[in-house]
Amino acid sequence: MGIRAKELRLNVIRPTLRYLDMWSNANENLLLGTAAVESSLGFHLKAEQHQYLGIYQISPKKHKLIWDHYLFSLPKMASLVRGLASQREFIANPHKELATNLSYATSVAWSIYHSCGISIKDDYTHDVQYLAKIWHKNFNKSNKTINYFCSQYSEYVLEEVPNT
Repeated sequence: MGIRAKELRLNVIRPTLRYLDMWSNANENLLLGTAAVESSLGFHLKAEQHQYLGIYQISPKKHKLIWDHYLFSLPKMASLVRGLASQREFIANPHKELATNLSYATSVAWSIYHSCGISIKDDYTHDVQYLAKIWHKNFNKSNKTINYFCSQYSEYVLEEVPNT
């Protein structure tokens, strides 16, 4: 069972981005689109053969790289992201947090984009093609296309237009 786009937006993505002081409609839409294309908003949380985890399908390798090469150099951001993780589980099995902790997974997904230096102007908040290009360049690790992102976004996100 997946998550409704509006509920993911209002209860997970928006509060997480605000907590990180990174909220904008465009950033929110990019993360919603990422969850839509990567896991159909949670219908597919784990692909065993590839070891991608959670609604954003982040690999343990990418998770470790973000911590070791990006968050390591940003102590304030690292502290905020770490603050979203479970106390015991993060120490015992940090990668499991990607599949079981939506706020933490969202903060890591945002960190992946932020580490690439993306900046989305408000003019592009609803430009799905533009968001798809950002995803494709900075997040996509498979052979999924920009058109696939757009179709998933249309199917899972546009059906529930948010109240901002």
